[in-house]
Amino acid sequence: MSLFSWLRPAQPSLPDALQQRLADLPSAAALGECSLREQRWVVLDLETTGLNLNKDQVLSIGAVAIEDGAIDFGQQFERTLQCDKQKLGPSVLIHGLAPSTIAAGSEPAEALLAFMEYVGDSPLLAFHSPFDAHMLGRALKDHLGYRLQHPFLDVADLAPMLCPQVALRQAGLDDWIDAFKLQVQERHNASADALATAELALILFSRARQQQIPSPLALQQRLGQWKRRQQAPSI
Repeated sequence: MSLFSWLRPAQPSLPDALQQRLADLPSAAALGECSLREQRWVVLDLETTGLNLNKDQVLSIGAVAIEDGAIDFGQQFERTLQCDKQKLGPSVLIHGLAPSTIAAGSEPAEALLAFMEYVGDSPLLAFHSPFDAHMLGRALKDHLGYRLQHPFLDVADLAPMLCPQVALRQAGLDDWIDAFKLQVQERHNASADALATAELALILFSRARQQQIPSPLALQQRLGQWKRRQQAPSI
């Protein structure tokens, strides 16, 4: 045994059936030069016990797929995860998940594995994606020993980059919904927020094509350049 092996986190123990499904997951694909319309995207939203990146837990996952340039309502994902070991915080007042609903949810490892099977090798989109990427990545590591490597683009950055004339900076999802007059029937649960984010993403993809950004790779590169300019000190 290595002298430092005790420093490594213990791998979760999974039933053989889950281990096999985990082994069968496809590798994440880098963003390529296909058209934005040809790329399958998975748009997700998480509800969590709170906003602490290191302590809070994922309570539910909602996701929709964008395929062939449209939201595929036949490809929706929604799952509530069991969370009976941690006291629920004030976030329950926002997402409305009752303790009884959470207690009756899916076992986390199974739910997370089912989600990654749904994702496949597709890139991910979310509004304020660093939070979702961190929380999802930590949950996958804790419950499955799986390292999330999928490309993750932030719709909260894409929107001001592609639509500077809207004059919204550091705006929330509701602000962009209002700006584009999207008809959103429900908010503040994972599935509804994922759907609203997907509708916004389709508008942004259209703006990207108008700005001669033809592919997912080009969009990722343009976003990186834009973020570096935003972070550069003003002279």
